Amino acid sequence: MTRDQLEHVLRAAGAIAGVDSLIIIGSQAILGYDPSPPDELLVSMTVDLYPPDEPGKADLIDGSIGEDSPFHETFGYYAHGVGPETAVLPRGWRSRLVELNNERTNSVAGLCLHPVDIAIVKLAAGREKDLSYVRTLVRSGIVGMEDIRSALEDTDEPATSAIGHRLEGL
Repeated sequence: MTRDQLEHVLRAAGAIAGVDSLIIIGSQAILGYDPSPPDELLVSMTVDLYPPDEPGKADLIDGSIGEDSPFHETFGYYAHGVGPETAVLPRGWRSRLVELNNERTNSVAGLCLHPVDIAIVKLAAGREKDLSYVRTLVRSGIVGMEDIRSALEDTDEPATSAIGHRLEGL
């Protein structure tokens, strides 16, 4: 996915839900932080998002421009409406959100997770593709291992032990 494609999803999702901001919690949140990150971070064609003040509208977005929708079939990428409970996040994550908001988003603000928070989400998911994503974040210098360890200390989740083991296994 490219930044242009993310901006298109933000425009469309904002219009469908009638909102002016969306939290992006998936891998494509990296595009708010870095408009041209390593290609390995851009393989997903899905934008995981939800309106922060009306998370229930995520279903409307998912049904309109989600997987297998005419939007997806036309453009090759899509929105996945999720909820705030979808991601394991460290305390303070909201203060680190990176805003993507410009004329190409039609002034719909994409509130993108900071790379350290993306790393925690990916480590919590624990799939090989998620671990590979975190390895790329670290290898490319976008986020450091110490930053991830620090964020992990701020994570209230029973799975923090598993996340820690995954981190050390990178």
